[in-house]
Amino acid sequence: ELALRKEDGRGALAATRILDDVDDIPRDAQQTLRHRKGLALTLVGDSRAAAETLIALQRDDAPFDLNDDIWKPLSRLSERVLDDMDTSADPLTEGWVALARLYRQSGGNVSRLSESLQDWRARYADHPAARRLPSNLSALRELRGREVKRIAIFLPQSGPLANVAKALKTGIQARHMAALNQGEQTPQLTYYDSSENDLESLYAQATMDGAQVVLGPLDKDLVSQLEQRDEVALPTLALNYGEHPRNRADKLFQYGLSAEDEARQIAERAYMDGHRDAAALVPDNEWGARVLRAFREDWEAQQGELDAVVHYAPKGSVSDATKRLLDSGGDDIDMLFLLALPSYARQVPPMLKYYYAGDLPVYATSQVYGGRPQPRADHDLNGVMFVDIPWLIPDASVGGEEALPFYAAYRELDARDDPSLLKLNAMGVDAYELARRLPLMQALHSLEVFGATGTLQARDDGRIQRTLPWAQFQSGIPAPLLNTGSGLEIGNVQLEQ
Repeated sequence: ELALRKEDGRGALAATRILDDVDDIPRDAQQTLRHRKGLALTLVGDSRAAAETLIALQRDDAPFDLNDDIWKPLSRLSERVLDDMDTSADPLTEGWVALARLYRQSGGNVSRLSESLQDWRARYADHPAARRLPSNLSALRELRGREVKRIAIFLPQSGPLANVAKALKTGIQARHMAALNQGEQTPQLTYYDSSENDLESLYAQATMDGAQVVLGPLDKDLVSQLEQRDEVALPTLALNYGEHPRNRADKLFQYGLSAEDEARQIAERAYMDGHRDAAALVPDNEWGARVLRAFREDWEAQQGELDAVVHYAPKGSVSDATKRLLDSGGDDIDMLFLLALPSYARQVPPMLKYYYAGDLPVYATSQVYGGRPQPRADHDLNGVMFVDIPWLIPDASVGGEEALPFYAAYRELDARDDPSLLKLNAMGVDAYELARRLPLMQALHSLEVFGATGTLQARDDGRIQRTLPWAQFQSGIPAPLLNTGSGLEIGNVQLEQ
């Protein structure tokens, strides 16, 4: 229970091992342990195992209100996993799967969701969720009639960010057309040139045109200006993060492809994997300093130690940087945080091996992967663990392209010859989805969007946090990362002995 309060999923799972080791546990104690196991599996990200564990507990008439606990992991599952669960499902599971499926298919449209829920309740009248909907679904139903029908999009048509804006617009339009083709109710989109007008003029024109939500601006300086205001004129999803420590403006959300999010996620994963003494290898530039700061803050907040840091010259000697890192860290280092582009990163594991540290676990940001499989070039990265957006690692993240979020838009945009372009297209797709859900996110901060660039959720200050799927290089290509370290395996979660 203490581990759950600390959100230590692996520690909580370890405490439930008694379920496998002891046969004569009293029924009430057994059910309590099964409940904790389900909650712990949710914490470590094994959503299917968590949902199945908690549904099985509900089937056994456990004395807990389980609807919200079941819904949290269940609502995260892909269509493919839901289909797999539904193959030979009992009535209880079948009802839950049908509820999750209609939620996914609603596309953020509350009216459509409400109508679907009425049909679902008629079909599954005796289901526990028909008697009391999960809290998130109940809250969404209260927002009926607040659908976004007009979105103003502030993007530059000229200047240094014009090409980025063009790629984002391509993604926005692709998702918009896919939603139209699938029969969804879609908002009207109006584009405004942010390179020609100041913010006040843009907001005034958008308001006159009847916009309910603003998507943009893209320029970091403009976002920084907005986040220092008390509020913005219209609910806004900026396409970048401001430079200040905290977003102060009411109704302002911020979304981007931030390596800092990835660094925080790596710190949490590495700590959960049992590591406590980290080393970091980052470039000697402002980007490296920012990302290292995010890793350090999260790592030290968990009581981890950062024993060695080397700021390397991107065109300098990898051998020298690796040797300096190992010399300053000593024998205590038990993991390496790596921020590097592929050309540099590919040289790090061989250098670790050369200096007798080949078994040091390496955790890297998405920059380590070039965005398309290159088995020969990436062979030296075998064993390196990293995060990336689902659209760039479909096999590792969801088991194949057809299970990807917004697959129709992915097929339309597929630009494997230019992964950096596809990444921006994917950001445009998710920006569109976030914008049309902005009133829902204002009312319900726990709302998650399972997008092309990761699982997206608003923090308390309106900044969108991305959680990315994990992969590990095997035979030079990204493969699913299920286990790390050694020890007891529960589901697909590895526990340290």
